[in-house]
Amino acid sequence: MKKVLVTGGTGLVGKALEAVIKEQSPADEQWYFAGSKDADLTNLAATQALFAREKPTHVIHLAAMVGGLFHNMNNNLDFLRNNLLINDNVLQTAHEQDCVKVVSCLSTCIFPDKTSYPIDETMVHNGPPHPSNYGYSYAKRLIDVQNHAYHDKYGRLYTSVIPCNIFGPYDNYKPEVSHVIPGMINRMHQLVTEKLDVPESEKVFTVFGSGKPLRQFVYSLDLAELMIWVLRNYESVEPIILSADEAQEVTIFEVAQAIAKAFNFKGKLVCDTSKADGQYKKTASNAKLRSLLPDYAFTDFETAIETSVKWYKENYDQARK
Repeated sequence: MKKVLVTGGTGLVGKALEAVIKEQSPADEQWYFAGSKDADLTNLAATQALFAREKPTHVIHLAAMVGGLFHNMNNNLDFLRNNLLINDNVLQTAHEQDCVKVVSCLSTCIFPDKTSYPIDETMVHNGPPHPSNYGYSYAKRLIDVQNHAYHDKYGRLYTSVIPCNIFGPYDNYKPEVSHVIPGMINRMHQLVTEKLDVPESEKVFTVFGSGKPLRQFVYSLDLAELMIWVLRNYESVEPIILSADEAQEVTIFEVAQAIAKAFNFKGKLVCDTSKADGQYKKTASNAKLRSLLPDYAFTDFETAIETSVKWYKENYDQARK
């Protein structure tokens, strides 16, 4: 019987994992989704107590200090220190508790700023990350370094996945920390529901930046299915990119258009070029994934946006917490 501990289990990806596991109902696995109320993972003693209580054989490590572009830009030191503490505590405690496998979640934003495209798993450490989020990026890169070190010294199968930009139900919609899609959904909802005396055709939705940067997105339920596959079947310490295909890359303005369509918004979309764009592109190759799962079908982007908007509307009070 596998006992799987999910750190950060009450967030966007954790909730998606919980939904998929509930649907699959695996007979040979028990899952525990730990949130911040279970333990402060920046504290070693608290981390050890969580592992001692739950006694996991496997770990999916999602817990992290995360945030959008502007939150990262203003708090790089905090992102570095907190994530270094969390990651070291989780990996060392997993080793001490003799966990068979750990799958940690990285991000395509950790790749070098100056690089060739598409990026792949071999290029993580090839240069400095984008200066807007270097604290988060270096802390996440060190998970890959630690995975190799645990493997070299103890033979541990501790590995990592590198998803592109994730979105879906249970995302973080707080304006000061949200990523691009939940941030836009929240602002569009406010625009549509406020000032009802103003005709919607006269309302203007502002896209932060030029709208030109390119991004790949992965729906949280798709990512959950793929991470479960990695836990059960991927037997390598080397990271693997879990990303939609390159052909599914969209501009930030196209994201805004999809959200406007999901809200049936009839007003105008304008770009505020005084706002920062961040990295222009970070196109990732999923060739390794496709070599192992050639037939996996990702959810259509507009369909996933519609589902996410529907969840936000139906769970507005929860989403805003």
